Amino acid sequence: MSDGSSGDPLGMLLKSAGDLLRPEELVREATRDIVKEEIRRHLEKVLHDDPKLAQDLKDSVRQLLEARATEYAAVVRIGASTARLGLASLPPEVRQSLIEDIVRTLSKEIGTIVERSL
Repeated sequence: MSDGSSGDPLGMLLKSAGDLLRPEELVREATRDIVKEEIRRHLEKVLHDDPKLAQDLKDSVRQLLEARATEYAAVVRIGASTARLGLASLPPEVRQSLIEDIVRTLSKEIGTIVERSL
């Protein structure tokens, strides 16, 4: 009987099928999913039984999302400020040329975005 190591197609197919259907991994994954579902049900029950706690959790998640949005906006502002600082430090003729290149590139990109949205 072939063990799949000699390269025959049937042996390779049997080996790959065996690798895909390793029962110990399937059982482990299924058990993990069951445990996660049980924990989820328990947490949902606790939140259902304590509306104040549920509202506190919702408010906390909302605050976290707002904080992340504020953080991202600050990062964008830092990037813009850094770009302006870099442009301001260039000699005037180089700055003008670079600004024209940037405007041309942005105009092209905006045009592409508008065309795709129509």
